Amino acid sequence: MPYLYLILTLGSLSIPLLYSIFEKKFHFIQYAKSAFLSILIVAIPFIIWDVLFTKFGIWGFNDSYHLPIAILGMPIEEWLFFFCIPYACLFTHEVLAYYLPNFKLSKTATIISGGLILILVFVLLLFHFGKWYTTLNFIFFMVLLIYGLKFHLEVLQRYFLSFLIILLPFLLVNGILTGSFIDEPVVWYNNNENLGFRIFTIPFEDVFYAFTLLFSVQLIFNSFKQKAHGK
Repeated sequence: MPYLYLILTLGSLSIPLLYSIFEKKFHFIQYAKSAFLSILIVAIPFIIWDVLFTKFGIWGFNDSYHLPIAILGMPIEEWLFFFCIPYACLFTHEVLAYYLPNFKLSKTATIISGGLILILVFVLLLFHFGKWYTTLNFIFFMVLLIYGLKFHLEVLQRYFLSFLIILLPFLLVNGILTGSFIDEPVVWYNNNENLGFRIFTIPFEDVFYAFTLLFSVQLIFNSFKQKAHGK
């Protein structure tokens, strides 16, 4: 099924995009410029990372599930992923913040949660240092989370809970991409370069990769939104 990756990517975008345009109360489309710039800024280093890891065989793509259009060794759907998925998740967080303004952790709970996660990731990094996906992924995650705890604690109070909700569709979509419900994975991983532990068929590191990608977009979007709209 050569359209599977494309269907998953565009399908993830479709409902948030339509809702952004036609829902008049929240009307997320008013932030389109800020959203696009934020996503683009974060996409650039992540795409470079992706291209290099694909080139060196740390992960790759099954030709049976994507279109025969590739740029720098990656299918066009993989490029779209870095724009469609962040938009859908950015939209989800902003909707939750708009309609559920009290949906957040206390500062104490946020600091404790962040500290425990950092300890877990640091210990795993110590024991698996040198595995490329684990090492780079966990280092980037730890740097971002420490930065968030120090300078953007109020954002994390909301984002930790939003991310738990975002994880639900993430587990479904990424599960299919990594081989759940289909004969072979759309995206395969070299297990010599990761922990080898999976959530269903999803490498454990993917959760932290997703957080780093999406929270980075959120922080930049917040800055652009504040400058452009004063809120």
